[in-house]
Amino acid sequence: MAEVAIGKKVPAFSAVSTAGSVRSKDLAGSAYILYFYPKDDTPGCTLEGQDFRDKQARLKKLKVRVVGVSRDSLASHDKFRKKYDLPFDLISDADEKLCRQFDVIKEKNMYGKKVLGIERSTFLVDARGVLRNEWRKAKVAGHVDEVLEAAKAL
Repeated sequence: MAEVAIGKKVPAFSAVSTAGSVRSKDLAGSAYILYFYPKDDTPGCTLEGQDFRDKQARLKKLKVRVVGVSRDSLASHDKFRKKYDLPFDLISDADEKLCRQFDVIKEKNMYGKKVLGIERSTFLVDARGVLRNEWRKAKVAGHVDEVLEAAKAL
C-alpha cells in the first residue's frame, strides 16, 4: 500500500465516518486536516478534539475541513462527538487500513506491556490532495495552534 509523503499527492482512500462514507476524492477541492488519535473519551484525545472544536471557526474561514481518525467504533465516535459537541466527522478505522497507510500504528508501552496503538499524528492536505505538513508524535498542548498556523500558509 502506498504511504504518504510531504509534497506528494495523498494516495486514494475510503473509510466510514460518523457522516457516512468518506473518500479522498470527496475531500478534494478544499484543504483538510486528518488527525489520528488513540482513543475516544480519554484525557489527551478529548483535549485535542476540544482544541480542534474551539478553532473550528478559524479553520472554516480558511476553508480547511477537520476529520478525526481512530480505531473506535462509529457508536463510540457518535457518543464522543455528542458528549463534547465536536463539529467535525470522525472516521472509524477498526481495520487499521487508513492508520497503516499514514503509518501511525506504532509499538507502545502500556503498563510495561508492548502493544500496537495509534501514535497521535496530524496531516495537513491542500485542496489538490497534496500533503503539505505532518506532525508525528504530537503532544496535545499547543498542537492545534501549530496546525492552524500551517493552514494559514496554504
